[in-house]
Amino acid sequence: MTASIAETANRNQHIPVLMDEVVSALKPRDNETYVDGTFGAGGYTRAVLDAADCLVVAIDRDPEAIDRSAELARCYGDRFRILEGCFGDMVTLLGNADMDAVDGVMLDIGVSSFQLDEAERGFSFQEDGPLDMRMSADGESAADVVNAYDEEDIANIIYDYGEERKSRRIASAIVKRRTEAPFERTLDLAKLVEAVVGRPPMKKGRKPVHPATRTFQALRIHVNDELGELRRGLEAAEQLLRPEGRLVVVSFHSLEDRVVKNFMAERSGHVPAASRHMPMSLEAATPPSFRLETRGVIKPSKSEEDRNPRARSAKLRVAVRTDAPCWQETGHA
Repeated sequence: MTASIAETANRNQHIPVLMDEVVSALKPRDNETYVDGTFGAGGYTRAVLDAADCLVVAIDRDPEAIDRSAELARCYGDRFRILEGCFGDMVTLLGNADMDAVDGVMLDIGVSSFQLDEAERGFSFQEDGPLDMRMSADGESAADVVNAYDEEDIANIIYDYGEERKSRRIASAIVKRRTEAPFERTLDLAKLVEAVVGRPPMKKGRKPVHPATRTFQALRIHVNDELGELRRGLEAAEQLLRPEGRLVVVSFHSLEDRVVKNFMAERSGHVPAASRHMPMSLEAATPPSFRLETRGVIKPSKSEEDRNPRARSAKLRVAVRTDAPCWQETGHA
């Protein structure tokens, strides 16, 4: 080992949430192989490499994250590899690198601190920048969505992915305003949403949530197909993990956590019992491909929340691979 987890955190400007808990859940061992499907700033990767003499294969679709990985390559040599692409495609990405099985997969779902803090990436509703929000350099931007989609589609995106109750009013205001001038900057859209939603009342001891938070979250999830990517990533992990391999997932809002919770519950056989009057469901009849060591979630400590407000909504879930076939192979996925 080259450093403690605490030392790793101190030298990494963007500290991942629940870092000690993630490493503890992953249980890294010498000579094993782990996937960090959401490399970002590399905090989890560093911690795992420092915890055991192992190999970490990192994946990220953000070109800037790929550039940042050069430092880890210098520090850890052939114990670290970086692959550019989406973690939902990890089976293909690892297959192209001559790897077909791993001992652990860790996923930190959502936008990274680097992306949030750099106004030019267009994720922030508090600093002005181009209305982009793409994690990669390809595909539709958030500006494309608000300037070209019809009102109903915009409203559905904001409601489904942002759980924003005023989605229809926001969509209507967007469509009306864009006839005068297209949306190009983040603060332009944020101010319009704030005018529709209004400022929430101040709460003692806690900063109120910005009124554009849910709308920006919804656009980001849509532009990057984050929930679809998450589902593909969970199924890919099921295919790649060896028996006793560990799946460790950190999520930050209810939509993500619901996908992770349902996947782990289903694949571990924790589904509602079938009625004695009804045939046994396919899920109940399929051997569990995972087991749960704990049914609940792991949350940040109060001290971590105080140090890093972004940790407040984080939830960690863990599942361990059994020796049963993955559900894609049985036709029940």
